Amino acid sequence: MKYSNTLEFALEMDQKDPLRGMKKQFLNPKTPEGKDCIYFCGNSLGLQPSSARSWVERIMNDWETRAVEGHFKGDEPWVPYHERLAPAMSRIVGAREEEVVLMNSLTVNLHLMMVTFYRPITGRSKILIEKNAFPSDQYAVKSQIEFHGFNVEENLLELEPRSGETLLRTEDILQRIEKEGEEIALIMMGGLNYYTGQVYDMKKITEAGHSRGCTVGFDLAHAVGNAPLNLHDWGVDFAVWCTYKYLNSGPGGIAGAFVHERHHKDQNLPRFAGWWGHDKENRFLMDEHFVPIPTAEGWQLSCGPILLEASFRASLEMFDEVGMESLRRKSQLLTGYLEFLIGKIETEKIEIITPSDPAQRGCQLSVRVIGSDKSLFHALHQKGIITDWREPDVIRVAPTPMYNSFEEVFRFVAILKNCL
Repeated sequence: MKYSNTLEFALEMDQKDPLRGMKKQFLNPKTPEGKDCIYFCGNSLGLQPSSARSWVERIMNDWETRAVEGHFKGDEPWVPYHERLAPAMSRIVGAREEEVVLMNSLTVNLHLMMVTFYRPITGRSKILIEKNAFPSDQYAVKSQIEFHGFNVEENLLELEPRSGETLLRTEDILQRIEKEGEEIALIMMGGLNYYTGQVYDMKKITEAGHSRGCTVGFDLAHAVGNAPLNLHDWGVDFAVWCTYKYLNSGPGGIAGAFVHERHHKDQNLPRFAGWWGHDKENRFLMDEHFVPIPTAEGWQLSCGPILLEASFRASLEMFDEVGMESLRRKSQLLTGYLEFLIGKIETEKIEIITPSDPAQRGCQLSVRVIGSDKSLFHALHQKGIITDWREPDVIRVAPTPMYNSFEEVFRFVAILKNCL
């Protein structure tokens, strides 16, 4: 694509955009003057679909008119409600329907998966993770190591970029797995690094880990709905994600988990059990003997948070309508345009630390503003730009293909240049 640094070009791209009508299906924050903010913060919280309220109100109405009978009666009873979300969710992550379940919150699901898939023994007890992983992942894996009676300093392996570099090289990750794989019980990485925006080669990492006898899982919080995923074919053992970022489920929205089908019927796998993971046919017989559902649903604990699931349906329907391939095509164009325009700013203060290769990133660009502080972030906000600041000097900018436009990218860069 040959880009042009003009408003006319941006408007022309928007006119040609087959997804241009999607923006009208979202509610956008306003400036004090009543104009739409430029919202480039879908990497933290997606915008509200305009139909989300109606989905939640359906549940509220059933609660009002049916009360407890809403669990089993009505057009959409609550007991199987989560099952209606699995088909669309599985298509987003590249999985089979029975490999996906929506439940709990992200770090809760990560712990539940590690109960099953982190089984340290003497000689194979280590966890491999990227050093600058999202802090919650670091807390979770460290606490799991300690819970099993092992020492964190000896059993947490961290992947670091080479000296003077910001990004992890795939060859360095694979070399580390090859070198130390026999001592690694679990490889647990982010699919997309929250800080740099780098997408890791999950297929190669999974293959390398399995070749050395390691279990492999991913936190897809910043990848799901953003980057191409093919969890089943890659052979990933498990994955977890939230849905309130690019999937627009709302603050504290329902989270998701993937468990590869080869693990579903393995009765020797330990797990923390709850009655919602029990055999559906006999769940309400209240038998004290736990019989897990032979799908990813067998890792459920409690009955689903129906209001959270309902708010998510609005966005899932749009993802199913549009499809990840169309979103990905626009994402690469939109982010490519942002990269092009930033490159036209005549300053040595700016450095994009996200990979320039579109295959190694989603829609987020992490922009390092050398010598700056959070005052730049505040200046942008005062001009109606909502982005995300990460210490010490990085602004995360995420033009989301579902609801952002080329005109917004052009206007953002013009305002950024002015603020600089």
